[in-house]
Amino acid sequence: LSYVAGLGWFLALAFQPLAPRTYMSENAMGSTMVEEQFLFGERALSYAREFAGHKKKAGGMPVAWLEKTMWNLGLEVHRQPFSRTLPFPDETRERYMVKGTNVYGILRAPRAASTESLVLSVPCSEGPHNNQAVGLMLALASYFRGQIYWAKDIIFLVNEHDLLGMEAWLEAYHDVNVTEVRSSGTLGRAGAIQAAISLELSSDVVTSFDVAVEGLNGQLPNLDLLNLFHAFCQKNGLLCTIQGKLQRSDWDSLPAYAHSLQTLLLMVLAQASGRPRGDHGLFLRYRIEAVTLRGINSFRQYKYDMTTVGKTLEGMFRKLNNLLERLHQSYFFYLLPSLSRFVSIGVYMPAFGFLILVLAGSAERLWDGDRAAGEVRALPLPIPCPFPLPADPPAVLTTPPQESRPGLLALVPPLLICHAAGLALYFLPVLGQRVATQHFPVSESEAVVLTVIAIYVAGMALPHNTHRVLAGGGSDRGWMTLKLLALLYLAVQLGCLALLNFSLGFLLAATMVPAAAAVQPAGPKALLSALLVLSTPAVTLLLGIFLQRELVEAPASAAEGWQLFLAAVAEGLLQHHLYGSLLFPFLALCAYPCWLLLWNVLFWK
Repeated sequence: LSYVAGLGWFLALAFQPLAPRTYMSENAMGSTMVEEQFLFGERALSYAREFAGHKKKAGGMPVAWLEKTMWNLGLEVHRQPFSRTLPFPDETRERYMVKGTNVYGILRAPRAASTESLVLSVPCSEGPHNNQAVGLMLALASYFRGQIYWAKDIIFLVNEHDLLGMEAWLEAYHDVNVTEVRSSGTLGRAGAIQAAISLELSSDVVTSFDVAVEGLNGQLPNLDLLNLFHAFCQKNGLLCTIQGKLQRSDWDSLPAYAHSLQTLLLMVLAQASGRPRGDHGLFLRYRIEAVTLRGINSFRQYKYDMTTVGKTLEGMFRKLNNLLERLHQSYFFYLLPSLSRFVSIGVYMPAFGFLILVLAGSAERLWDGDRAAGEVRALPLPIPCPFPLPADPPAVLTTPPQESRPGLLALVPPLLICHAAGLALYFLPVLGQRVATQHFPVSESEAVVLTVIAIYVAGMALPHNTHRVLAGGGSDRGWMTLKLLALLYLAVQLGCLALLNFSLGFLLAATMVPAAAAVQPAGPKALLSALLVLSTPAVTLLLGIFLQRELVEAPASAAEGWQLFLAAVAEGLLQHHLYGSLLFPFLALCAYPCWLLLWNVLFWK
């Protein structure tokens, strides 16, 4: 009942009573709207065409042209060369040795001492992508340069190689090195960055804007930044979406609920992946509130030109310019069934609590059963008698022999073996890629992914019954103690994870909790084995891929889903080694060994 209540609570989050309307909490941004005066739409298109020509001529980002153009606009211009060698080739983007250059210009605030700053970034993508975004950024820089009301420095950044360039710039700007990227550092700095907006725009007109909020390891920006974007989109008549879904006005109907639930599930899957959905995702690590805005040009009838888009960005920057402190008054933990409604942490956490309650109840029953199995039944008290009775012979008072009790020592071998398998899963794929390519006709990327799968499957065949070398290790009390430890271990893992990334913790709890509670040596082995295999994190990832494709109305076949699964495994390893994503190490070092403990309980002899 607790498990069903948890799933039911989660499905009810898309209902209107549990998802109130969003509101602006920061007084400096929510009182009045500013009057936008940006009229440089044609200049933005001119810059975009000029940038596209120089980009095609240079075969990459035209660094010299960008520096010259920013200098002519009156900005303080700097460049930052960087390089990064990937742990294994990225076949999706066809790169291994990455070299690039970031170019940025700083507009110094005329009314402040460069203590705070804002960032407008544009990734320089290959081909014709994002040319209009660079043009609009340069037009905004030209317009902002002529205004005198700026109280914060504004940094206009063009980063190469998407997230790699952004990570190199952020590490150099904050003078840290956490991902082994090599760069020349940043020669020019502005104030402490308060907020950032990443812009992606690849057409002269747009029909809507899609906002991406999920960052690295499931971090989210302050909800007020999202509310600010939504407010200016409404003011300028721009259509805005989240997860590619346009919000509905009829919240009372069943189709509206299904639409909101789809949007909510898409956000949960995106957040659970731990992958940043834009360049903004890396800013969140440095406590900088940021979002990514993507211009969409679809089949919709209404089109918006660069002037309207520029006014929206101008209004956002002018509001952010009024901030007296960092955004902190609104929510940092939330789920979004639409842009106008949100679910706070106090509302969605009970759904996870109900799932964990199943583990707690199962652990309590095992504890009581373990105590009952270890207790020695006391003899019944004699009935008082008025006259003395002869003493019983000593042999009658002897207690039955107790079962050998090795204690926790019997749990050491399975614990060591399961965690050794997790360590092998974490270290061997990248370290052994060269050996694999020498003995098998596969590429480095394929070798890494296949090694991950091989170690993952081989862990199920390890000799987990080494506990039998200890006296009493194979008793009923032994497997009950091991399952008790596994349940508590899993509950602590998921509880800590849900505080950092609720979506990932909830998905793992929804799949692993039923199998963890039901597994035992006695019972239908085939049924319990199938249930336990279906609850493994790898199967959860595969099912999540199929669910995501169904929600975006692009269902995948079995072969396509398998290819997406292999790509997701490779991407997870790259995200960890390049940006510090915690999804792969958590699954390899925590969730997988815990699952192997449950597998050991099932085949206890």
